[in-house]
Amino acid sequence: MASARHMGAAALMVALAVLALATGGSAKLQHEFYKGKCNGSDVEAVVKSIVKARFAREAPIVAYLLRMQFHECAVNGCDGGLLIDGPGTEKTAPPNLSVKGYDLIAAIKAELERRCPGVVSCSDIEILATRDAVALAGGPAYKVRTGRRDRRRSRASDVKLPGSEYTAAQAIAYYAKLGMSAYETVLLLGAHTVGATQCRVIKNSRLYGYGGKMGATDPAMDPTIASVYKKSVCPNVTKSDGNTVYLDDQWSALKVDNNYYKNLQRGRGVLLVDQNLYRDGSTRKIVDQLARNDGLFQSMFAKVLVKLSEVNVLTGKQGEIRKVCNKFN
Repeated sequence: MASARHMGAAALMVALAVLALATGGSAKLQHEFYKGKCNGSDVEAVVKSIVKARFAREAPIVAYLLRMQFHECAVNGCDGGLLIDGPGTEKTAPPNLSVKGYDLIAAIKAELERRCPGVVSCSDIEILATRDAVALAGGPAYKVRTGRRDRRRSRASDVKLPGSEYTAAQAIAYYAKLGMSAYETVLLLGAHTVGATQCRVIKNSRLYGYGGKMGATDPAMDPTIASVYKKSVCPNVTKSDGNTVYLDDQWSALKVDNNYYKNLQRGRGVLLVDQNLYRDGSTRKIVDQLARNDGLFQSMFAKVLVKLSEVNVLTGKQGEIRKVCNKFN
């Protein structure tokens, strides 16, 4: 009986999440927006071919693009503002200094400009490239709507991104401003199934100063993995600050899968915000559900990426179609 109630609650949770995801987005975007608009070229096929070639020689591009999409869409919407060069732009804000992948977006834009000048927006290229990289990394293949325009605004002062030390409640509150639910927040943090951070990010918050206490290690961290970090990866010396720490098991760090959630169950989340999802009872049940079912994660992750891609977009005659992605026209 208790099991039946648990299954019913889980089904209700998924149903509500699907409803929330289905109601997001902009009605002015559309599937295959560029069909017949690029002098005979298939815009999405061009993007996919360039991303595929890059992925073949640099698989971490999936992590770069997922991070780029979030840093882009979380600040004034998915509008290409992050791509602009120059003093005081979004790109220069401290949280964006380590964003990578700009050269891939520029290469795709250059090829599309060669084929059909002034047609495809930089903001659409970001979304399409991320979609293709996710599928190449073993994640879901999903459709996205296009027709975004590029905003003529990029200010470092606009950049307010969530911290790596957030509690679950703080993360939920942040993502709520983007129209996301608690379930969707846990899904979006699942992007940490790929990628890496550096020791400087976790040394104080998790290994040597948890809770503001000198020498304290986060008790939620698996003791075995904590010992490995302290002895080998992130010893408590300054020269280890730049050492790489994978956000998922190294064998899975370039695969889009649900292993991230399984690690949270084992106390092996890397960032404090990640492990806090399992520390908090309200999000723990979501983690447990996604850890049990990779198919569920894959389908729901696709939906939440689509919803994120449609946050506060410009369409129609708003904004512009840039000639190059790092400069306003």
